[in-house]
Amino acid sequence: MPYPKGHKSKVREQIIASAARAFRTNGVRSISLPYIMKGAGLTHGGFYAHFKNKDQLVIETFHFAITDTIKLLQSVADKKADQPRIQTIIEFYLSSVHRDQTEVGCILPALAGEISQLSQEVREAYTDELKRFMAFIADTGNISLSTSYALVSSMIGTIALARAVNDSQFSDQLLLAGRTQAKHILEANEQT
Repeated sequence: MPYPKGHKSKVREQIIASAARAFRTNGVRSISLPYIMKGAGLTHGGFYAHFKNKDQLVIETFHFAITDTIKLLQSVADKKADQPRIQTIIEFYLSSVHRDQTEVGCILPALAGEISQLSQEVREAYTDELKRFMAFIADTGNISLSTSYALVSSMIGTIALARAVNDSQFSDQLLLAGRTQAKHILEANEQT
C-alpha cells in the first residue's frame, strides 16, 4: 500500500526538526544520524531516502532553524506593541528564557564555536543564514546593515557566553550587559 501524498516531505520535515533540536543543544559533530532519526521517530535506515549525507541535512537544518527563529522573534514582537519591535526582539533574544531553552533557541550561537571545523559547504550555509538573520534584524530595526552586523555579533556572542558559563548569576549579568550594549549600538545608529 503506497504512502499518502505528501508523506515523504512530511517525514523529511520531521527529520530536519529533530536535527535542529539536536544541533541547537549538542552541536553538529557530536550528534549521530541514528540519534536524529530516533528523535524523528524513525529508524536510521530511512535517512538516505531523504538526504545524500549529513552535510546536506545540516545545511537544510540551518535554513529551517533560522526561519524558525525569525518566526519566533516576529511573534514575540507582535505581542508587545507598546515598544519598538527591535527592542522587544533584543530583550527576548538576550533573556534567560532564550538562554535556557537551547533546543528551540537560535542555532547561530549554538554552533558559533564549532562551525569553522566543519566542511566548506556547511560553513557557506551557516554564513548565508547568518547574513539572512542580520538582514532581518536590519529590516526590523530600520537600521543599516553595518549596524546590524555589530548588533547581531554582540547578541550572538552574549547568548553564547551566557549559555557557556556555569554561574547563573554571572550569566544573568552577561545578558544584562548584552542588552545594554545593544541599546548603545542602536543609539549610535540613530546619531549617524
